[in-house]
Amino acid sequence: MRYAHTVEQVRAAEAALMARVPEGTLMQRAAAGLAAACVELLTGGGPGPRSGLRGSRVLVLAGSGDNGGDALYAGARLAARGVAVRAVLLAPDRAHAAGLAALLAAGGTVAAPGPEAEPDGAAADRLAGWADLVLDGIVGIGGKGGLRAGALPYARAARRAGVPVVAVDLPSGVDADTGEVAGEAVRAALTVTFGTHKPGLFVDPGAQHAGAVRLVEIGIRPPVPAVEVLQHADVAALLPRPSAESDKYRRGVVGVAAGSERYPGAAVLAVSSALRGGAGAVRYAGSAAREVVRAHPETLVSQGGPKAAGRTQAWVVGPGLADGSEAERTLEEALAAGVPTLVDADGLRLLARRGGPDGPGGLAREHGVLLLTPHAGEAAALLAGACETATPEQVEAARLRYARRIAELYGCTVLLKGSTTVVAGPDPAAPVRVNPTGTPWLATAGSGDVLSGLAGSLLAAGLAPLDAGSVAAYLHGLAARIASGGGQAPVTASDVAAALPAAWRNVVDR
Repeated sequence: MRYAHTVEQVRAAEAALMARVPEGTLMQRAAAGLAAACVELLTGGGPGPRSGLRGSRVLVLAGSGDNGGDALYAGARLAARGVAVRAVLLAPDRAHAAGLAALLAAGGTVAAPGPEAEPDGAAADRLAGWADLVLDGIVGIGGKGGLRAGALPYARAARRAGVPVVAVDLPSGVDADTGEVAGEAVRAALTVTFGTHKPGLFVDPGAQHAGAVRLVEIGIRPPVPAVEVLQHADVAALLPRPSAESDKYRRGVVGVAAGSERYPGAAVLAVSSALRGGAGAVRYAGSAAREVVRAHPETLVSQGGPKAAGRTQAWVVGPGLADGSEAERTLEEALAAGVPTLVDADGLRLLARRGGPDGPGGLAREHGVLLLTPHAGEAAALLAGACETATPEQVEAARLRYARRIAELYGCTVLLKGSTTVVAGPDPAAPVRVNPTGTPWLATAGSGDVLSGLAGSLLAAGLAPLDAGSVAAYLHGLAARIASGGGQAPVTASDVAAALPAAWRNVVDR
């Protein structure tokens, strides 16, 4: 498991440690790790295509405060090893004095006053063209908003020149706690972060700016994380496994209420992944029974609603359900079954319009365990159903915030789909899970139906909603990678469903 902590948590942990160690210890630890990462890039050990260290050139973009100090101290370590290091002081009057002195003592230089140091495009282009590597020490984890005017030319010049950028703790312009980017931000080839990961490194759009991420331990021990990221071992430990005495009913039965005359494929895809998701049997209830049993004869089908389908341990309701009174009845019957229920797609829009005397927050009290799986547009509809306004674009720009908010409003677990999938439970003090797997090829029709069937099957097998959603997202993304040959080729939703056993084996085998 990888963990990420908020700025407030990091600051508190740093203060507690600094009270026990000599002054400057944490900065020196950070600078040592940062310099080591730069050496790897310059000598060909990372994203930068370099073959030697001595004679290499590093441009340090140093803002005010400790972030700039980390960059300057790292520059001093590189200069001491024969690297030509040049610093641009973006706030000369507030540059970290000790870090600057160390850089100059080691043979580094500062961009001299005059035309070359002016923050115009030509000067920035000259400096970026000179460098083999750029160190982004512009703004630390406390920064808010996009890059300021003085830093923008250098970030743009590095991008134009194709020079690898190493971000110090966090790419400047990215919100550390949320991953939001309000304006322009540095795009790094590598981010070297200190003590613990920051949520913004895992969540788009910030994650797209971070590049590869390396954690340097500096000795801090923050409390309960704000964000968790599962890895193979975590997923393997959560996967349901049958025992010698298991039968199909003991393993769990998942009901799928999906599809319609217009969208029968949604039912087939949801059932396809549910059959591969760990439950012992799948019951299908809906108008696409003929198509479902033709594709998957092992499915237990009925053409009535969930109420007449028989005993289940969980329900999946909504994919391809369309609209109208029949769809509303299907949703109500699934919710009334008294078992964990996953609501997706059309079911979410029906849910948002449902209202009631207690409003959306009464759902969990009335129906028990619910897992909602919206994309950004459906998330906006759910928020509107709770009398809050947000556009899909706003949801995508602040995923953590809106996933938590919907979970709070509806009293449910929320899996917010997108380029970064996040899973938030109703307890605001509990960590949010961020999914690390996937490929842009997953942006294809029906992939959400596959995810729903898989997560519903895991619910029926006994996983809690947070675990079911997190494991399903992980396997779903991994299956897409496998089906696409490591992200090299397009995939269909059917390809992803078919690759789920391979993804399962991949996790277990490691």
